[in-house]
Amino acid sequence: MANPAPGWANKPDHRVDLYPESRRVRVTYAGTVIADSSDALRVEETGHGPVHYIPEKDVRTDLLRKTGHRTYCPFKGEASYWTIAVDSKTSENAVWAYQTPYDEMQRLAGHFAFYSSRVDSIEAA
Repeated sequence: MANPAPGWANKPDHRVDLYPESRRVRVTYAGTVIADSSDALRVEETGHGPVHYIPEKDVRTDLLRKTGHRTYCPFKGEASYWTIAVDSKTSENAVWAYQTPYDEMQRLAGHFAFYSSRVDSIEAA
């Protein structure tokens, strides 16, 4: 069944571009590597800085706890959120993913993104 993004009907000039990231991306929190990937996607969207989306296979999902928080993007779809838990430290709603993105953003399915302000670092090198 088709699932087109409604956002472009109102803002046809809005851009959401997905690029394969050529650099290795590593995310750390509480001194622990949460994600480490050479297969990340870089999303460049009008009005936002670049965001790295890391494939699930490269994310320590054992350290993530799904929350009930949700947000909506008319270009990507509904985002689900996770809290990172490392030992006694937590970072609430620090991770998000579009589990069933709109058709135009299907490449985001199976990828996680991290708020840079809620982790120790996101390094692309």
